[in-house]
Amino acid sequence: MLRLENLTKSFGGLLAVNNCSLEIEQGKITGLIGPNGAGKTTIFNMIAGSFKPTSGRILFEGNDIAGLPTHEMFHLGIVRTFQIPHEFAKLTVLENLMVVPPDQNGENLFTNWFAPGAVRRREQEVLKKAEEALEFLTLDKLRNELAGNLSGGQKKLLELGRTMMTDAKLVLLDEPGAGVNPTLLKELAGMIRRLNEERGYTFCIIEHDMDMIASLCDPVIVLAEGAVLTQGKMEDVRRDERVLDAYLGGGEDEEEAA
Repeated sequence: MLRLENLTKSFGGLLAVNNCSLEIEQGKITGLIGPNGAGKTTIFNMIAGSFKPTSGRILFEGNDIAGLPTHEMFHLGIVRTFQIPHEFAKLTVLENLMVVPPDQNGENLFTNWFAPGAVRRREQEVLKKAEEALEFLTLDKLRNELAGNLSGGQKKLLELGRTMMTDAKLVLLDEPGAGVNPTLLKELAGMIRRLNEERGYTFCIIEHDMDMIASLCDPVIVLAEGAVLTQGKMEDVRRDERVLDAYLGGGEDEEEAA
């Protein structure tokens, strides 16, 4: 579904992503892990259109999308969440979901005047979809609560719900487990798995909770210094000495000793 070819991103003299190539297969839950500064979030930002690559290609369903703006990525079916949720704090939980779907004819002043019936029908379609998402996420009892009043874990569920309001083909989850208590984290992981298995969502997940990655992801891609270090099943990745060196700094110590 998605292929990065020799992708590079530099910020002045800082090379954040270094000639990186990887693939995300359709229908899979792919884990993207690595130590802080490995380039994970920068890659997400380039895929989602927030950053333009310095060089290289991003191929989505065979088309080079590198450098397209975020709204065009959204319409292509690429959706991302953030480590820190970006909810509309003064809107209700239900309203946060209902504003997501594109091409709502009620957003056009003239359509409101001349085709109110079509506007109402579309609003009912969006409302039904939002209520189904809330029920799936067990947030239905909070439908009228202001989103800013939710707990950190509930906001992560709301972020996931907003992806459900689109016709997403690829969902980029940036640390969905950050700030979530262990009980809710298991529920969140279960919902991601169900969306993958029952609705065919393709996910790529950045996450520091290795147990969550192990339970959800196959394959797991490990980044270090802006490039792919290794990839495979989590049990194999965990035994790879290069991965341990990248996380624990063993490789640097060996170089200094030499």
